[in-house]
Amino acid sequence: MLALRLARGAHPLVLLRRLLVAAASGGTGFLLLAALGHAAAHPATAADSFVRLLWCAVPVAATIQLAVSTARTDPASRPQRGMSAAGLGPVRLTVIAATSTAVSCVLGSFVALLAFLMVRGDLVGATAADSAAQLLGAGHSLPLAGAMILLAVVPVTAATATAVVLRPRRNARGAGRRMGASAGAGEPLTAMDTNSTASAVPAALPWGMALTAAGLALETYVSRGPANADTLLPLPGRLIGSPPGVLAGWALSTLGLVLAGPGLARLSGRLLAAGRPGAVRLLAGRVLQEESRRIGRPLGVLCAVASGGYAAVKVYEAAPTRPFGPLTGLGAALVLACVTASALTAALEARWARTHTTAALRRLGTPRSVLFRASVLRVLALLVVLGPLTWVIAELAALPLLH
Repeated sequence: MLALRLARGAHPLVLLRRLLVAAASGGTGFLLLAALGHAAAHPATAADSFVRLLWCAVPVAATIQLAVSTARTDPASRPQRGMSAAGLGPVRLTVIAATSTAVSCVLGSFVALLAFLMVRGDLVGATAADSAAQLLGAGHSLPLAGAMILLAVVPVTAATATAVVLRPRRNARGAGRRMGASAGAGEPLTAMDTNSTASAVPAALPWGMALTAAGLALETYVSRGPANADTLLPLPGRLIGSPPGVLAGWALSTLGLVLAGPGLARLSGRLLAAGRPGAVRLLAGRVLQEESRRIGRPLGVLCAVASGGYAAVKVYEAAPTRPFGPLTGLGAALVLACVTASALTAALEARWARTHTTAALRRLGTPRSVLFRASVLRVLALLVVLGPLTWVIAELAALPLLH
């Protein structure tokens, strides 16, 4: 009940993010139910139905990432002065955040169930189209227990992930108090300079790039054999005839980009602050280095999804006989929307984390135009570093499948 009251009195932007989580949960639930409906309508092709269900793991992971990112930026999950005395300590706030995440996901799953039954024609007075009968298994009984279990996957997993990520950490709270104290003392640039130069390049950057290169090499190796024109691109229901090494290569490349994301963000900040920078460039570079760990992983996921989507479009252009299906398009749009929203949410979280530093700079007389130009420089630096890298990886990933 407390989670519902906090949700009712939340800021409109917070409510919008929770609605995005509910929409993502609804889309993912619809895909899961579609896989179940296909299995019910085609019991003889159990392997094909299982592959369709496995493909749903990608939108499930993207939805969980969005839900956790939204919970991290929710003001109700942040410890405030006097809340412990009212019985809202760190543990209680974590429980509230997990409950709010579960409520949003359950709402989306309920809407997904209604939409699924309506499209299938199971509701009173509704008729299913031929396309719905083929895709969703209209006219065949749907296992109620299986549907409930699949719809519970996203709420349970998202709530558990939120509780794990937001669990109280004594060292993190102490570091936060020290950072706030140093910012309040009017030394924002000195604090950022000390923290950012502590480690020049994160250790995960070379590992991430090595995994990306290994994934591309694996995909190239397994694609050298005679290609079957009917299985050029693995789709839900057609994955069985595709080389498993291609998917393994894509998975390795994706994992490499995610691991390398913080290092690439820090590298962008170091490039901004290289040489003899002015005040704006120095501020932009130091802030970007400080925020590299917070925004790096979501940006790495976004780059991985963008490169995979670009490669998929290139392959489809070379194989016009296999157009996008409605469920494939829904899954791709859902994943892209989730990872984009997660990256924007991480940027909002980083902006909130440097509130004390920004306030200290304002007290020192820093104009707002300087802060705005520093923000623009940070975005441009990330685009310059991550944009070409994403394009190169996408081209290399699609090249073996085009020949």
